[in-house]
Amino acid sequence: MATGSKDRASRAERERARLYQARQSFHEGQQRRRRRDNLIAGVAGGLLIAGIVAAQTAYFTVGPGVPEPAPSPTQTSVPSPTDAPAPEPTPLETTPAPSSEPSGDPSAPADQ
Repeated sequence: MATGSKDRASRAERERARLYQARQSFHEGQQRRRRRDNLIAGVAGGLLIAGIVAAQTAYFTVGPGVPEPAPSPTQTSVPSPTDAPAPEPTPLETTPAPSSEPSGDPSAPADQ
């Protein structure tokens, strides 16, 4: 019976070693997957940011976000002032100056 207990202990030891090896390979697989996922996410994020920057640049340089061009200063000939007098405007209608005497109109405001 001594060999039976050794056989049972050996079998349990082999089972523990097999489980340990399975856990190690599972853990290594997870590490590789995480590294790959992080690389993919970094590349995708970088491409997204580069795309956003390119879109903003295109929008503000070529698209509807481009500012209206300011008129460039050009040399214009300014007429020099002449010594001729300017024509005086003629009054179209002359109105009488208001008087300080009360008028006979009752609706007119009275000065006090």
